Amino acid sequence: MQGGEGAPDAWVVFEEEVREAAHDLAVGDDVLVLTWLHEADRDVQAVHPRGDRSVPKRGVFTTRSPDRPNPIGLHRVEIVEVDDLRIRVRPLEAIDGTPVVDVKPVLRGEA
Repeated sequence: MQGGEGAPDAWVVFEEEVREAAHDLAVGDDVLVLTWLHEADRDVQAVHPRGDRSVPKRGVFTTRSPDRPNPIGLHRVEIVEVDDLRIRVRPLEAIDGTPVVDVKPVLRGEA
């Protein structure tokens, strides 16, 4: 599900070797979570949006399809809980086990 459709909260779990990098993440922070859409079909370049065949095909760069030539996911989320090397965020539009590539702060004034 996409964020506005009720995507669930999710835990982002960090490895011990990045403990210091994650140290200042706090409840209430808005962050960008970059993911690697590991189950994506990298050969797909056009899709029927939302799988609806009644809608004409569109190039994947104009859709939210996980299938794309370079399957990088970008998710703006809010941190709602911090538990040691884990942060619970909402909403996260990703499947369980999706690798996290990076976490970046949303800068003030960014949409």
